[in-house]
Amino acid sequence: MHDLEGKVALVTGGTRGLGRAISRRFAMLGATVAMNYRRDEDSAAAALAEIRAIAPHSMLIRADLESETEVRTMVARAASELGQIDILVANAAATAFKPLLETKPHNLQRTFNLSVGGFVAAVQEASRVMPDGGRVLMVSGIDSIRNLPGHGVLGAAKAALESMVRDFAFELGSRGITVNGLNVGYIDTDSARFYTRYLGISWEEFKSRCEQRSALKRLPSLDEIAAVAGLICMPEASYLTGQTILVDGGFTLHFPGAQ
Repeated sequence: MHDLEGKVALVTGGTRGLGRAISRRFAMLGATVAMNYRRDEDSAAAALAEIRAIAPHSMLIRADLESETEVRTMVARAASELGQIDILVANAAATAFKPLLETKPHNLQRTFNLSVGGFVAAVQEASRVMPDGGRVLMVSGIDSIRNLPGHGVLGAAKAALESMVRDFAFELGSRGITVNGLNVGYIDTDSARFYTRYLGISWEEFKSRCEQRSALKRLPSLDEIAAVAGLICMPEASYLTGQTILVDGGFTLHFPGAQ
């Protein structure tokens, strides 16, 4: 079943990790996908080949989401070349892992400009070319709701985004455009593995600790998380809006005293 047949989706950070899995899921559901990337040409080319094998008219758009001009140009180009944008997925994020006491002004500026500023600019621009009944999805993380060492800046940015999801939902709701967040726990990505080096432990040790805290005793696959993104953006999900849905396998519900 191709529930997104004829739709166009723009996915920021859409060529690697979870973004690539979301791009693939949307393509499998029938959408044409515009995948944003910043600098990894090899990964972008590989992702485009994979997605075009499913959705032949899909495309790449290079843009630094820290630049408002590049964000607006990215959205306008996707709409111009693909006809419109039905789904906007704000997935990309970047930060420096540092304690807040050691954070420099440029760390704050880049993280907030890219995550928060880029999201606002993308939604503003997409709202001009998105038909009624469109979908906006923001990918968040559990650093928005709990302490993660070194994640103070990114966690604050994600919390701001989750707040903006609620406001955008009301501003766009009269047009039937839904705005939601997808808050994910730990996934096996390059970013997660890089974070374990910051913590000074191996990925396998970190993975084991997380699995033990999960109700399902495992980490999710990227495709499992992408499947939820697909469900949120389905036409049938027309009354779901203003929500940030936590998909962490029960990780944040774990009782610290449990064995």
